[in-house]
Amino acid sequence: IDGAWVPEPTASKLVSDGGSVLLDETSLWPDKKFVITNVIVSQKFLKEHADVVEAVLRGTVKTNEWINANPDKAKASANAKLKADSGKELDAKVLDPAWQSILVTDDPLASTLKTESDWAVKAKLLDKPDLAGIYDLSLLNKVLKAAGKPEVSDAGLAAK
Repeated sequence: IDGAWVPEPTASKLVSDGGSVLLDETSLWPDKKFVITNVIVSQKFLKEHADVVEAVLRGTVKTNEWINANPDKAKASANAKLKADSGKELDAKVLDPAWQSILVTDDPLASTLKTESDWAVKAKLLDKPDLAGIYDLSLLNKVLKAAGKPEVSDAGLAAK
């Protein structure tokens, strides 16, 4: 393999096997932050089960807070679950650097989704998508406010 653009822990695994980092993607982003995972539901499910979505978001916010307050326990717990599910845990030489490069946040970093989309269009990986309405952060912001945390932005990608 001459090169790979991969998420963690695959990147750290390649490095532990003798590979080199040519470019750390975080260097391309303001504040070194970009979205890789979002919690999503269909609009139909959101409309019919807003209470369930809100409960999941409350659990996610609490879990993220615990992970950030207890990084060593969270890392050990994640590795134990990986072993339980797959029969194999990650070696510390892979897990430790991978864990250090992951940011667990309640903020979907919506503006970075738009940038990622623009880059994918430029690279001809997809046609220009209509991202208008892709985010409805009203329940997340309700949960964050109740937890005494700042609200997050949809970067203009909310339904009009």
